[in-house]
Amino acid sequence: MPLPLRSLHAFAGGVHPLGNKNTDVLPSIHLHGFKEVELLMQQHIGPPCTCVVKPGDHVDVGTLVGRADKPMSVPIHSSISGTVKEVHYVVSANGAPVEAVRIESDFNHTINPFCKPPKVESFEDFVQMIRDSGLVGLGGAAFPTYIKINPPKNKMPDTLIVNAAECEPYITADYRQICEHPDDIIDGILEVMKWLEIPKTIIGVEDNKPLVTRIFSHEIKKRIYKTGKHPDIEVRTLKTIYPQGAEKMLIYTLTGRKVPPGKLPIDVHTLVMNVSTLRFIGLYLKEGIPLTRKRMTLDGSALNTPGNFIVPIGARIQDIIEAAGGTREEPKKIIMGGAMMGVALDRIDHGIIKANNAILVFGSEETTLPPESPCIRCARCVNSCPMDLIPCGIDKATRLRDTEMLEKYHVMDCIECGCCTYACPSKRFLTQSIKNGKVMVRAERARIKKEQELLAASQQKGGSSPS
Repeated sequence: MPLPLRSLHAFAGGVHPLGNKNTDVLPSIHLHGFKEVELLMQQHIGPPCTCVVKPGDHVDVGTLVGRADKPMSVPIHSSISGTVKEVHYVVSANGAPVEAVRIESDFNHTINPFCKPPKVESFEDFVQMIRDSGLVGLGGAAFPTYIKINPPKNKMPDTLIVNAAECEPYITADYRQICEHPDDIIDGILEVMKWLEIPKTIIGVEDNKPLVTRIFSHEIKKRIYKTGKHPDIEVRTLKTIYPQGAEKMLIYTLTGRKVPPGKLPIDVHTLVMNVSTLRFIGLYLKEGIPLTRKRMTLDGSALNTPGNFIVPIGARIQDIIEAAGGTREEPKKIIMGGAMMGVALDRIDHGIIKANNAILVFGSEETTLPPESPCIRCARCVNSCPMDLIPCGIDKATRLRDTEMLEKYHVMDCIECGCCTYACPSKRFLTQSIKNGKVMVRAERARIKKEQELLAASQQKGGSSPS
């Protein structure tokens, strides 16, 4: 097999934060023995699930606790065996109220007897199997996978792009996934190629991860030797720059195709999937156990033992930190996700969800933020923006609450990567300001839509005047 090719395209902008991949050489550790878990009924982009259990019910690993009875939702399954203690509403990490199921463990880890490898004989079976498994994009987006793999017939993908970039600082969960389970990942790739009839796959790996490139190349060679078939799976190295792993950046870098504003990867006939998502597909077809556990990175100066850990979904963040070794000092900031796009938490007593891939726990040294100072119009935010936006202009429009100007600056096209905030010498909170601007625009659009609906209803009620 020839050496992996380097991609010929490069997107505009981007930044070079310190990688801080402190845990990339540390094998994943399974954490067990959690006294209880709390499963949120909304762990995906889309409407919440309907709770189907009640206090006193016994559940096993893989037992359905949240039924997906609306489009864009996927089911929730118990991640431990035990007894349902409470069904109540909690405040999620994003501040929204959501129904949750609290389960007390019996510490037996009994697997539901109905969890068996699925029988897949058609494309429709494959899509239904993916939905039944509860799978969402495990790179952090939490988009229901069954929707992603079932596009309109006129938009079927001709290229599967495998995201192995993991460009966020600190996070190494995908890296360990590749090192430890490359066979399952290739299995998942081949299944997606088969059922969606995708002729070509490109695996994108940043050039600071040469071991990943070698692992994938070796695994592909093994498949060719064992089966005699030559799947069109190509490994390409990417320039190490953030946000290389963002979907639109990855597509352009690997194919030269540009996803238009407001459109999706499927609109340019590409399907982008994270390595952990593909690994789960390969594993689920063998074991039939729904998505109940998550591999995540724990890192940060306040931790005693950073590392990669496999934990039951719904385990409380404070319990995970304690089970992983606890802290060496009082945490000053805890971030769910990466250092660039993660969310700072105000409490850690809620359970993790399917999209969580890292918990970063920092002491006082890293968390002292300098105050904002006035914009010096240096345009570093503009030069660093991978979406060719004007972050300083969006920031100004947000502070003026000028929704018309926000629309003009295409605020909704921002991917919230944080490059502008990282690059700003005035330390302005640009990304947060842009997020606030999006909220304003959504509210204004909703207001206008409601006014139009009321006007239309009024006109319909009045009827046409007689001639």
